[in-house]
Amino acid sequence: MKKLLIPLLVLSCSTAFSQVDTRYYRLESDSIRLATDHEFRNKDHSPLSPSDRKHFEGLRYFAYDTDYLVVAKFERTPDGRPFQMQTTTERLPRYVKYGVLHFTLEGKELRLSVYQNLDLIQRAGYENYLFIPFNDSTNGFESYGGGRYLDIQGPLGDTVIIDFNRAYNPYCAYNSRYSCPIPPQENNLPLRIEAGVLSWKEH
Repeated sequence: MKKLLIPLLVLSCSTAFSQVDTRYYRLESDSIRLATDHEFRNKDHSPLSPSDRKHFEGLRYFAYDTDYLVVAKFERTPDGRPFQMQTTTERLPRYVKYGVLHFTLEGKELRLSVYQNLDLIQRAGYENYLFIPFNDSTNGFESYGGGRYLDIQGPLGDTVIIDFNRAYNPYCAYNSRYSCPIPPQENNLPLRIEAGVLSWKEH
């Protein structure tokens, strides 16, 4: 989970993608990136080690690409059963599958499951926090090998716009002292998502 929670935009099913002002997303992305760099420089919030923070000049990203602004149809998962999500440590946080996003990218019909952390939603400000961990074919090359994350704010309507340009690394990408959820196999995307944050370095 990222402390800087920036929700994806949720649209009603009647909103056409042609009506979406892509300039808004680009400006919002620039704002998020500046805020994230500020967070990483702050010793009280940064996941970086003191030595890495000392030399930190900002995260690297794929160039912003509106092709990775995707309209998805949301399908709620009724009566989802709690399960323990695997992490990079022995920690097993409790999640429930909240629903599924169905979308098309590069001519492929794809889907991503959306999860809700059953403990986190008990905290003030996170009651509607939803989580989309995913893998794609850039993992281990341009992007972090352990996958990346997207945040989303519920409740969700029938249609959601996913901005993969907001994909970010788990804190484990920067410091091995963290315990990070591993994207479930059902969220492995069989293509390259050339959007969002790039890899940092191996730990």
